[in-house]
Amino acid sequence: MNFEHLKVFHMAAKKRNFSETAKLLHMSQPSISLQIRQLEESLNIKLFKRTTRKVDLTPAGEILFNSSEKILNLIHQTEQEIALLSDSNYGVLNIGASMTIGEHILPYALGKYKKEYPNVNIILEIYNTDQIIEKLVNEEIHLAFVQSMISYPKYRQLPFFEDKLILIASNNYTHPLLDHQQRSISLNDMFSLPLILREAGSGTRQVIEEQLRRNKLNPEKLQIILELENTQSIKSAVESGMGLSIISQASVQHELRLKTLRQFSIEGMNLKRNFYSVYDEKRLTSASESFLLFLHNYYSMKSKTSV
Repeated sequence: MNFEHLKVFHMAAKKRNFSETAKLLHMSQPSISLQIRQLEESLNIKLFKRTTRKVDLTPAGEILFNSSEKILNLIHQTEQEIALLSDSNYGVLNIGASMTIGEHILPYALGKYKKEYPNVNIILEIYNTDQIIEKLVNEEIHLAFVQSMISYPKYRQLPFFEDKLILIASNNYTHPLLDHQQRSISLNDMFSLPLILREAGSGTRQVIEEQLRRNKLNPEKLQIILELENTQSIKSAVESGMGLSIISQASVQHELRLKTLRQFSIEGMNLKRNFYSVYDEKRLTSASESFLLFLHNYYSMKSKTSV
């Protein structure tokens, strides 16, 4: 039995959709169909029942699917045990991170990690939190790094960095509710400010909406004048004087130092949040396991030195 054929079969059986399988494995759909057919020919039995609407497993396919899960897990475990005998880590490390983490937190740690493990090829994908978790579910990435407060029972979820959201405005921005000496605003006043926010589904938006609900306030009543999908666009829009935003403090350190932006706290809102690593322990490679350990140690040391 061909191992590559088995991997393709396992994903196709899991998804029950050849086109989705092809997308996830970065192959063409005809290649998927060919490998499935070759596997069926080698076993001399049909594994799938194909109709115009869906793909189902035959009884033989069900047996092979259950066995393939065990076989692939055993191979992965064996590779892990062999890798532990070597002092060096190598291979591909596929990471997914939500916007703030991918743009402003991980690059520093990745640079340090790469110096220690030069043989690891790192691929970092940056999307919003919902999209990153979807990629983890679809096994497109080894590790997810998100700022979501949502619990994912199927996965291990560990905090590695504490962040704080702040209200920002252009240094020259004027509004009847704000003055240049002011350092905070009331929660009720925030509903009168023109806001530029991340899109629904982003971790930042989830934190804001959850905190408002905890204060028995309706997030839908915020005066959102613009939604943008990345932090840099939000900072540029705020610097232009279009409105204000609630954003990660870690993402605006440069602008605060240059005084192109100023910050405010929001009275009555706890806008501290944790950033989390999310992963399936069964799918950790030697590279992803070493990066997890490195990352948690790296930010643990930074928090101690900053105290």
